[in-house]
Amino acid sequence: MSKARLMQGNEACVEGALAAGVRFFGGYPITPSTEVAESMAKLLPAVGGKFIQMEDEIASMGVVLGAALAGKKALTASSGPGISLKQELIGYAAAAEIPVVIVNVQRVGPSTGQPTAPSQGDVMQARWGTHGDHPMIALSPWSVREAFDTAVMAVNYSERFRTPVILLMDEIVGHLREKVELPESSDLEIYPRRQPSCSRAEGYEPFTPDKDLVPNIANFGEGYHIHVTGLIHDDTGFPVGSPQITREVTKRLHEKINIAQDEITHVEEYFMDDAEYAVISFGGTARTAYEAVVNARQKGIKVGLVRLVTIWPFADKAIKKVAQRAKGILVAELNYGQLVGEVERVVAGQCPVELCAKYDMTIFEPEEIEVGINDLVAGGKA
Repeated sequence: MSKARLMQGNEACVEGALAAGVRFFGGYPITPSTEVAESMAKLLPAVGGKFIQMEDEIASMGVVLGAALAGKKALTASSGPGISLKQELIGYAAAAEIPVVIVNVQRVGPSTGQPTAPSQGDVMQARWGTHGDHPMIALSPWSVREAFDTAVMAVNYSERFRTPVILLMDEIVGHLREKVELPESSDLEIYPRRQPSCSRAEGYEPFTPDKDLVPNIANFGEGYHIHVTGLIHDDTGFPVGSPQITREVTKRLHEKINIAQDEITHVEEYFMDDAEYAVISFGGTARTAYEAVVNARQKGIKVGLVRLVTIWPFADKAIKKVAQRAKGILVAELNYGQLVGEVERVVAGQCPVELCAKYDMTIFEPEEIEVGINDLVAGGKA
């Protein structure tokens, strides 16, 4: 471990990305993610990387895709309105299988909303913000140290599965300062850029999938002939109008994530061994939910916390297990109600699911979630 440091969540995110090998950042300042850009501008040159501030969020997304295709691990950062503008090119990255990490430090919306206020209102945008059928990986840290860890994880997943990955932070964690000890680079497992398994003379086709259904696409400028398009394409990379190819490509994009879902989906449980009720939460709100659960247990209520680190793919298996033994589930989220719909889908009526929502530009107090827990228990006894 390195020396203890007082660090902001946004700064830890940058440290994690750099440790994972990110060497290019393209972005545009926007509250509350601006510290990501500022830290990248300061630290990237020292490790041989490049920082560029683009004229807007659309150009920012385009330039990181270009850098990724040229062989650099690349990252961009924004908040809700900027993420909205990036959506077309996020879909392009999914279709063309371009590895890139998009940091979204969430704030109150819609539109420009309340730029300095915390929110978790981009949960569904992370999954369904762009158009068409494709999977998405999204991770949500609850601490400064975990901002580092999930940044490493996000870069690794983007490289391994050649897909865009969203680091779904929130203003609470982004601007939180904590004492952290970051791991040494030598202690980290870093996934390298995938390389072609054949030479240029052996009939290289860039989008031929490997055994894990992910193609090993050569970097631009290394002598391979590569065609990249957002259109549905065959293994050569050139567009085709075939229903069969369209079906096969769409299915493969999903299956390359589905077959590794157990590895990708991270869930933490607290006090769940004897829990009769469960609170499900994520990100900064989970910190408050943890305290609310501790307070409720001190009053004799057998309640536990299930914290989602991976938001997408959704933690179906973990939540089904909770539903099979819980008398009720409370979903605490800093929005009007988004994650709760997915929980209800998975629970499928096995136990009551209630929402504890907040959307007034302030964070939860533990007492507010405790009220939700008490109501859930009272409903179960009625």
